[in-house]
Amino acid sequence: MRHVTEFMLDMGVPAHLKGYHYLRVAILMAEEDMEVVGSVTKLLYPEIAKQFKTTEQKVERAIRNAIEVSWMRGNTDTFEDLFGYSLLTGRGRPTNSEYIAQIADKIRLERNCSPALSG
Repeated sequence: MRHVTEFMLDMGVPAHLKGYHYLRVAILMAEEDMEVVGSVTKLLYPEIAKQFKTTEQKVERAIRNAIEVSWMRGNTDTFEDLFGYSLLTGRGRPTNSEYIAQIADKIRLERNCSPALSG
């Protein structure tokens, strides 16, 4: 979880936003099972809404807002590395599911390639 948190802060997601907490849970869920990213409205948002005692619509909106903020404020090098584009290239921000999937995949790869785990 600490690695996800550090990564999100580098991406420019402010920790005081509700979407930050929802995103962290979404990324951790996707890291465990990428199937949830293929069905964010049927699997991911309902599960997060249940955990935080809120609605699926509020979860989706809060995540979208957190991504928009990070897109505007985040580290452009990190976005370039992760998505192949950033705010500077003029392309629109990634969708919620793209954002979650890319970060989850990157963290899973880093964890699997970690020297501590492979030795």
